[in-house]
Amino acid sequence: MMQTAVLIPCHNEEATVGRVVRNFRDALPQAAIYVYDNNSTDRTRQAASEAGATVRSEARQGKGHVVCRMFADVDADAYVLVDGDDTYDAASAARMIEHLHSEQLDMVTAVRVPTTQEAYRPGHQFGNRALTGLVASLFENRFRDILSGYRVFSRRFVKSFPALVSGFEIETAFTVHALELRMPVAEMETPYRDRPKGSASKLRTYRDGFRILWTILRLLLEVRPLHLLGSLALLAAVASLAVGYPVVLTYWETGLVPRLPSAVLAATLMVLAFLCLASGMILEMVTLARRETKRLRYLALPAPGTAGGICSP
Repeated sequence: MMQTAVLIPCHNEEATVGRVVRNFRDALPQAAIYVYDNNSTDRTRQAASEAGATVRSEARQGKGHVVCRMFADVDADAYVLVDGDDTYDAASAARMIEHLHSEQLDMVTAVRVPTTQEAYRPGHQFGNRALTGLVASLFENRFRDILSGYRVFSRRFVKSFPALVSGFEIETAFTVHALELRMPVAEMETPYRDRPKGSASKLRTYRDGFRILWTILRLLLEVRPLHLLGSLALLAAVASLAVGYPVVLTYWETGLVPRLPSAVLAATLMVLAFLCLASGMILEMVTLARRETKRLRYLALPAPGTAGGICSP
């Protein structure tokens, strides 16, 4: 029998978490539902408990901390991760799990389809498209909605996922982890509705957007260091040639170096370019070794739909 766990990270979701728990209980009657409270100051814990969820706590503030704690604590064959704000469609969970099982996938991401204009603000849509496009250009174009908070994971995804981030940038880390280990993944369109009255979003568009952008760059350095440092080396080398060309030309014509600061700057930039390139090559070798270790750990766990993995219900 397949063991399914519904994971709901919450911070001050008193107005919605009870409804989310009940909806997923109706959609997945056999699933274990866990609500992890992240220092709420309202009745989130009581509302979740009254709705029938197993309630636990994570003291470190931030969604990333909560999710990593959930992944460490909970053991299941399939994991449904969903926000506690009642904006996602619980009825889609069964289809997502079935798709994960039938196609032997490691992650199915819910692509949000707004049911109303207010559900998905234009600023958030633009930011999501921009960040999704950036990830596609830097890593691989396999996703349409990298910031979705509604996903289904296999056990081997969850148990191989490293605790790298602390906040809302956790969704970006999911995407990069899947791409780095070349996991089989898919997306599925699901309805996305506006928050109910009395519920307030914890997302801060500009602050969290910059944090997600910084996370993408940090993960790029970690996953593809030669790509990033090689680009910096190229920029430094081009700048060195641009600054040094007039100096070299003057030297060939007159035998003098009247622009000594320019010559020093050009030499410094070229040295920096070689340092970046050398560092990138060294880090790339280290990254390849780490990636092989992580993939071996990932492959040591059974795939969904195989013996020892997710069984047919």
